[in-house]
Amino acid sequence: MTGGGIVVVGAGIVGASVAYHLAGRGRPVTVIDAGLPGSGATAASFAWIGHTSDRDAPSAALRLRALDEYRRLESELPGLAIRWSGSLSWDGYDEAAGPRTRSAGTLEPHLRHPPAVAVHHPEDAALDPVAGAELLVAGARERGARVRTGTVATALDHRAGTVRGVHTTAGTLPADTVVLAAGTGTTALCAGIGVALPVAPSPAVLVRLRAAPGLVRTIVATPALEARQLDDGTVLAPVAYRGETDRAALLDTAHRVRRRFAAAFAGADGTRVGSAEIGWRPMPGDGEPVVGRPAGARGLYVAVMHSAVTLAAAVGRFAAAEIDTGSAVPELAGCRPDRFR
Repeated sequence: MTGGGIVVVGAGIVGASVAYHLAGRGRPVTVIDAGLPGSGATAASFAWIGHTSDRDAPSAALRLRALDEYRRLESELPGLAIRWSGSLSWDGYDEAAGPRTRSAGTLEPHLRHPPAVAVHHPEDAALDPVAGAELLVAGARERGARVRTGTVATALDHRAGTVRGVHTTAGTLPADTVVLAAGTGTTALCAGIGVALPVAPSPAVLVRLRAAPGLVRTIVATPALEARQLDDGTVLAPVAYRGETDRAALLDTAHRVRRRFAAAFAGADGTRVGSAEIGWRPMPGDGEPVVGRPAGARGLYVAVMHSAVTLAAAVGRFAAAEIDTGSAVPELAGCRPDRFR
């Protein structure tokens, strides 16, 4: 353990959480981002904070802590507006064993054709990921962290096998530890010092619909439609990317989602398309989170994953503990970057 400065590259929800928890440990932290907090992949996230269905996955120990860590974080940051709505899935969307319910029509009274049986996870939740990242960054700043937006990390300052800081468009920031939580940008920064990190951009489309409030009460997930609704009536509906290359193609996708939504929920006939955007999620080669110190790069710590919103509260606390103390946290044992060597 050292008491030196830490630079966190990336103010998405994962980087914001790491910075918040590090600052809470009294460490001097600087957070940098090319844009505003939560303006990257975080902004296009469906933000479903869900259960883990695969208890044998390498990250299972981490995922099992995800919901509890959000409840803990919610108690620390009362402005963190988490909607503990639960989730419903059917038609083979969630094939893993899970609690069944025959009350889908009661839980979702506006469904036109409620399933006889659905998988119900009442503990599941969702949040506004951009507001969450902003709140975490604000909390880090209140704890003494420095925040530099509009600052692009161009390369790592790497000498004699040790990362000593990060080169940016605003100059070089020295650090005892650099934390890369830069999503898809993490791969190039690591490659610049000879560290191979197989993380590829994985596109997904997030459609926003304008609907009458109160149509969707839970997080609904089927192979044909995923949807959750905000208080103002906005429906968030993620859909697989099909190679859309222009605005017209994205709008065609959005209208297809709108038709599916109107067919699924009574009272949704007047629903309109609000927007559609492509989010470029960081997807590790094996689908599992990458958290820890890569071999051969002292002073470097990486935190990059899909399901970033789900895992942010847990990863932030556990990564901060490892960086601060130098001791391994058991929940991160299955997520180490050295598995790719």
